[in-house]
Amino acid sequence: MAQRDARFNQTVLVDTTPMPDHIPKVEEIGATSAPLMSAAYFIGDRCKAFNDDFMKCKAEANGRGEIDCLKEGRKVTRCAASVIKDINTHCLSQFKAHWECLENNNHQLWECRRAEMQLNTCVFDKLGLKKTIPGSPENQVPVHLRPKQKYAQYPGPQW
Repeated sequence: MAQRDARFNQTVLVDTTPMPDHIPKVEEIGATSAPLMSAAYFIGDRCKAFNDDFMKCKAEANGRGEIDCLKEGRKVTRCAASVIKDINTHCLSQFKAHWECLENNNHQLWECRRAEMQLNTCVFDKLGLKKTIPGSPENQVPVHLRPKQKYAQYPGPQW
């Protein structure tokens, strides 16, 4: 067997092809998974119409949604960025506490219910956005409002 030196490509590949002019320009959100997960329900609350348009476009594109739905996707990104900006402006300390808790607890939501409740209250009071879980039973207390979490490290009342 021939000996060959290992070669590693340490350069970052960037596609330099410019976007077409008919696609609106948008800045990327620039957030990691924990802040996005922390703000996900609020993004869903404010950006529902844009998300629905994007998903409808993808469904109608027959597998070509990545190209045909860029305009709708950019609107979703722009809306999500506005939610993150508003939360950072009005509820920074609660937002930071919640996403840092998620980051430190492997994104396990039940470990961060105290910080989540404080964030939910602040965002509702200042921005009017609320956390609702789609498809949750209407005759039961939603999981994020239960006073005792079954799997949490500290399952007692947290707020």
